[in-house]
Amino acid sequence: MKIGRRQFLRLAGTAATLSASPCVVRAEEKAAKTVLPPSHSARDRLEESLARIANPKGEGARACLTVYAQTARSAADAADARARAGVTLGPLDGAIISIKDLFDVAGEPTRAGSKVLVDAPPASTDAPVVRRLRAAGAVIVAKTNMVEFAFSGIGTNPHYGTPGNPADRTRVPGGSSSGAAVAVADGMCEIGIGTDTGGSTRVPAAFCGVVGYKPTKARVPTEGAFPLSFTLDSVGPIARSVAACATADAVMAGDDPWGIEPAPLQGLRLGIPQGLPLRDLDQAVAARFSDAAKELARAGMRLSDEPLPLLDNMVRVNSKATFAVAESYVIHREKLATRGADFDPFVRSRIEGGRTLSAADYMAMLRDRAALVRAMDVRLSDLDGLVLPTTPIVAPTIAEVSTAEGFTAKNGLALRNPAIANFFDLCAISLPLPRAGSLPVGLMLVARNGHDHRLFRIAAAVERVFAA
Repeated sequence: MKIGRRQFLRLAGTAATLSASPCVVRAEEKAAKTVLPPSHSARDRLEESLARIANPKGEGARACLTVYAQTARSAADAADARARAGVTLGPLDGAIISIKDLFDVAGEPTRAGSKVLVDAPPASTDAPVVRRLRAAGAVIVAKTNMVEFAFSGIGTNPHYGTPGNPADRTRVPGGSSSGAAVAVADGMCEIGIGTDTGGSTRVPAAFCGVVGYKPTKARVPTEGAFPLSFTLDSVGPIARSVAACATADAVMAGDDPWGIEPAPLQGLRLGIPQGLPLRDLDQAVAARFSDAAKELARAGMRLSDEPLPLLDNMVRVNSKATFAVAESYVIHREKLATRGADFDPFVRSRIEGGRTLSAADYMAMLRDRAALVRAMDVRLSDLDGLVLPTTPIVAPTIAEVSTAEGFTAKNGLALRNPAIANFFDLCAISLPLPRAGSLPVGLMLVARNGHDHRLFRIAAAVERVFAA
């Protein structure tokens, strides 16, 4: 028996208790395979996560800003009770989930990684994605650290500390969903829910060696998530596998649960965008991307070099200000006037770049982007997707980004490739390439607007190639 979308969402009131509702299905009847280890109870896995968060030798204090130990235990016990009774709320039932610090949770202020909002009025309701996760039986363990107001791809936070990269604690984790990626990589949760405006799920996933997904913008509601850019914000998951990301994405989008069948690789046509995305690659990124392309070609993919002049047009539209700069200034201008000294100075500098942008220039940006989004959709119509390095660099050291000059240079490189998907309203996923002891490198797959399910199937097939 399959759980329909409306039925699935009605389960919000039954997440903590067993229900006689027909929406709750027998475990053997669920429509999609679970993404959870079947031999461990939700409570056992939760306690392991809580122990890692509390470990004074780990990154828990910097990765997790609020820990919901008691409510998480109640949710985990309820999931285990359902499992013993042979019923389930779906493939996320009992999953240990973290949420980024910018999501509304009823009864508490939404800090968005800042000190400015610590004393803000508490949220009156949970964000829609939080409600949907709870309805699906997810166990929300913590709110995770982030770049203040989500405005950087580096991952530093001077207010709450910077979580060390799991591959090298002297390096940044990537941002803005920094705590989410570290929490997943360090086993503090199984799936981290973040946001992505210019790469904020995919950059930390690439730097930390996990999977990060950016959906088509309209797919997942952004209400109840503190905004960076109304035009570009999207909500996506970070996890250790494509399947886990797909499951979380389906729940947050309100889709019926589904199981990924990897796409046949033979004959798939992926374009390698030429020009900007391949410039200034670190030696490690260049070598491993080249190796990955050869491996995919051996697996049967048809890879082609694709000139994309539309990327030059994107740069032109962003020449006076990006949408994040323009819109964040509108959001923060009053706080900047009264509490500017309480902002991260690197974030404040970026936001203040929107101060001189005129309304006419902003309206022209919106008009020009809309035309370019349509043009890119046509340009990609004869391809199954694009493949490129997620970032042209590996994670820089914390010392390298401690100055304004170092931060600006590394931040621009970190966000350069991922931001393409946001600007053109595409869907995209970052997969970790095989490491062999070196720093993590991400491979990004990009597909047309609305082709999210297709992209997950391609990503699952690519993931299997690199796992072989």
